[in-house]
Amino acid sequence: MRLNIVIGGKAGQGPNVLAEILSKVLVNQGYYVFDSRSYQSLIRGGHNFNHLTISDDQTRSNDFKIDIIVAIDENTVNVHSKELKKEGIILNSKHNNMYFAGRLFKLLCLDFKLLEQELGKLNKKMIKENLANAKEGYTEEKRQYCQLLKKDKTSKGFMNGSEGVSEGSIKSGLDIFYSYPMTPATPVLVELAQNQDKCNYLVLELENELAIINAAIGSAMTGAKSMIGTSGGGFDLMTEALSLTGIAEIPMVLYLAQRPGPATGLPTYTAQGDLNMARHAGHGEFTRMLLAPGDPIECQELTSQSFYFSQKFKIPVILISDKHLAESFYTITENPKIIQSEKSTSLKRYNSYEKGRNGSATDVPEVINKNIDDRNKKTAEIEKDSMIFDRYKIFGKKNSKNVILSWGSTKGAVLDSIKDIDCKFIQILYIEPFPKEIEKEIKKEDNIILIENNSTGQLAGVLAEKTGIFIDKKNKILRYDGRPFFADELKKEIQRRLK
Repeated sequence: MRLNIVIGGKAGQGPNVLAEILSKVLVNQGYYVFDSRSYQSLIRGGHNFNHLTISDDQTRSNDFKIDIIVAIDENTVNVHSKELKKEGIILNSKHNNMYFAGRLFKLLCLDFKLLEQELGKLNKKMIKENLANAKEGYTEEKRQYCQLLKKDKTSKGFMNGSEGVSEGSIKSGLDIFYSYPMTPATPVLVELAQNQDKCNYLVLELENELAIINAAIGSAMTGAKSMIGTSGGGFDLMTEALSLTGIAEIPMVLYLAQRPGPATGLPTYTAQGDLNMARHAGHGEFTRMLLAPGDPIECQELTSQSFYFSQKFKIPVILISDKHLAESFYTITENPKIIQSEKSTSLKRYNSYEKGRNGSATDVPEVINKNIDDRNKKTAEIEKDSMIFDRYKIFGKKNSKNVILSWGSTKGAVLDSIKDIDCKFIQILYIEPFPKEIEKEIKKEDNIILIENNSTGQLAGVLAEKTGIFIDKKNKILRYDGRPFFADELKKEIQRRLK
């Protein structure tokens, strides 16, 4: 059973606070919750909303059809009424968010004491007013949905992708993190900044993206485990320095949180349009890795692996995410597998030129050839070393002739949509180096279906380049309006393409 609730209002009216309180209580009470956010690039006004999917089984995505609309402002009804189920209900009145918290807690058969405890953690000056409003809503609401959902006693956590990346970097021994605020990478900057004193690392916000990557390179040269965070527009500015890490063999972890482009695009929405940029940014030839987590646990694990490979092979490793994964909250029931890495750099002479034995610039052909060959050898060594990790995962019916291929945040909607469908889902975690075994997982007679949040099917291009396997255009399910996939809609699209 899945219950979908949309909580909407203007920026400043607190739909996000209400969703956070409700979600955490539900998770603590034994339910599964997925909470995604949508907001405009405005400090006040506009339309903001949280979409909660509540279930008695694991859920990793939302549905298009809504059971309950919580309208803190009138516009929320206008925007979302077409998504409401026939039997759905609308909660709207001229009250603040805490009044609606009371009504929702009553609807979902949650004890008012649980809400009271959460309100006590908020602004102490507002506690009397918040409690009064919440109590009013709780008393007025007479309906209940509790008979529709069953509790699960499994121990659970609640985490978004940004927290996963932050946790993974801290557990990997992060020394210094540089960033310039840019949605949707900013939450990692905020999360790490809040914990730097407790966990003994440094967070620095500098004046622009050029300063960030060059400062991080300088820190890495001295032996510090360095990491930077940005989105597509900021990553564009860093490409010359990215090439420097390649030729100078400087370990670097780059967190790239995607949003729709080109240029400013849709700064507060989601996309997977930067895959090709991340693979090819920079000039010349040098080894890099590109890792793509699909949930907060994988965010921790692949961040850890990014530090491991960057330090061991002295290369840049790009951890690619997007707004949907970065800011959506998932119910967590497992622990991440973290791998430790040793610092690999030492004080020596670094150079952006091809260099000789003493670190000075050189143009000797034999030395240049050896330098390039040594750098290229890393690719084969990395491929061999990566075999100890999950570079891709397979879900569903492993012998099915219907094969779904995807990466990143689309994982959640795919898994939720294929529970009773005859298909095999291959989730790609390592884009570079691409797992050669994928070619063996896909047979000639297989019906390959691609699912991506971009308009050109960039993963299909990687598959064709690496394996020679091409995906039929009619089998590409692409969404590129800045919104994530909904499980119920995606299921219909997949079923249309099954054989």
